[in-house]
Amino acid sequence: MSDKTLSCKDCGARFVFSESEQSFFAEKGYTNEPTRCPDCRAAKKQARGNDRGGYDRNGGGYQRTEREMFPAVCAACGKATTVPFKPSNDRPIFCRDCFQPRR
Repeated sequence: MSDKTLSCKDCGARFVFSESEQSFFAEKGYTNEPTRCPDCRAAKKQARGNDRGGYDRNGGGYQRTEREMFPAVCAACGKATTVPFKPSNDRPIFCRDCFQPRR
């Protein structure tokens, strides 16, 4: 295997797909060569936005966006709680302590 020079499909710049990158791709099971140069890949990743969640190569692990929580009152004990959905009057809302035994 030797280094390959490829053309970016976005900007047309030529970039090197090194032998070590090719080995990495093969090790991961990737069958396609990259179609974008490193700069366009980074720009596309940035354009997707950081608020979507997903794997973060710099910090590691998955990131989640904060869920909007809504205030509610537990139908069983009357304690104030929050739930990850907008409560409606057609179904009872339970706090964590009262919900667990009902599962």
